Amino acid sequence: MIEEKILKYAKKSGPFRVQDLVKYFANEYTRQYISKKVGELVRAGELLSSGTGTRIRYVYKDKKSLFTKEFEQTYRIKNLSEEKVLEQIRQESLFKDNLQENVQSILEYALSEMINNAIEHSESKSVRVKILRDDKNISFFITDHGVGVFKNVMEKLKLETEYDAINEILKGKTTTQPKAHSGEGIFFTSKIADIFQINSRGFILLIDNKINDIFVNTTKKSFLGSEVYFEINIKTKKHLSDVFREYQSNPNTYAFDKTKITVKLYTLGTIYMSRSQARRILSNLDKFDHIILDFKDVPTIGQAFADEIFRVYKNNRPKVVIEYINANESVKFMIGRVNT
Repeated sequence: MIEEKILKYAKKSGPFRVQDLVKYFANEYTRQYISKKVGELVRAGELLSSGTGTRIRYVYKDKKSLFTKEFEQTYRIKNLSEEKVLEQIRQESLFKDNLQENVQSILEYALSEMINNAIEHSESKSVRVKILRDDKNISFFITDHGVGVFKNVMEKLKLETEYDAINEILKGKTTTQPKAHSGEGIFFTSKIADIFQINSRGFILLIDNKINDIFVNTTKKSFLGSEVYFEINIKTKKHLSDVFREYQSNPNTYAFDKTKITVKLYTLGTIYMSRSQARRILSNLDKFDHIILDFKDVPTIGQAFADEIFRVYKNNRPKVVIEYINANESVKFMIGRVNT
C-alpha cells in the first residue's frame, strides 16, 4: 500500500515535501494521489506538517524535533499586506505548537505593527521576516533596506538629530503619516517585549524591559535601512491589555493619553539640565494628559530645567498630571524649590 511506503520513507527521512516523494516513487504514482495520501496520514496523526503552500514539509510523528524552529522569508513590498505574511506564519510549527494564547496575541500584534511599518514607511523594495524559537524565548527580526526609521522621523518632523528622532519615537504617538497612522506601533511593541532593538544607519536603540532600562548607542557598522529585533519569553504572563491599560489615565475611555519619559536620554552625557533640554522633553507632549518623568541615573538637574517643566509648562496646561519617579534627593530638592 502507498501509505506504508510513505511512512517507511518518512521514518528514514528528515523533513520532506510532496515533490520529494514524487521523485522517490519515480512516477509510480501521480503527484495529486501522493498529496492526497499524505494529507490523510497527517489527519490520522501518522505524519506531522509545518508550513503552508510550497513551503509545507512533513515528518514522521516521532520526528517532531526535526522541524526547524526557524522561519525566514523575504517579501516584495509592492502590494504586500501584513495579514498575508501573518497568515503564512500562523501555519508554522514554531508559532502554533504549545504556544500560550497570550504569547501568540503579543507576537501577532508586534509582527503586524513592525511589518506594517516597513511596508508603509521604509520606502524599501523588500522586507525580510525571520522568526526564531528555542526552549525559553521566541524572537523575530524585521529587516528592510529603506531610508531608516530614525532618519525618516528626523527629516519628516524637521528635527536636528537622530537622537531627537529616537526621543520622539519613545514618547509615543509619533508618526510621519498622521492622517493614516496613530504612531503607537513602535511604542507599544517596545513596551510588551522583553528585549526590543532598532538598528538603523549607525544608531541603535535598545529597550531592555527585563532590567527596565533604555540604551542609545552608535556603531561604525552602519546598517542601511532598519532592522527591528523583538524577543519575549514563551512562558511570559504578560498580556497586551495590561500594557495598553498602563498608558491609559482613565480605564473607561481606552484612550492612549499617558506616557513615560526617560530623562537621562536627553542629557547626552551632560549633568546640568537646562531650560532648552526641558523644552526638548516637553515637545509634542500636548497629546498626553498624564506625563511620567523617570529620573533614573540622573544625578542632578538645573533650576531652569525644573522651572520650565514644573512651573511654566504646568501653568500653561493646568489639567495635565506631571509625575516623577526614581528621583534622588538632589533632583527632588530642585523640583521642590519650584513647587514652593
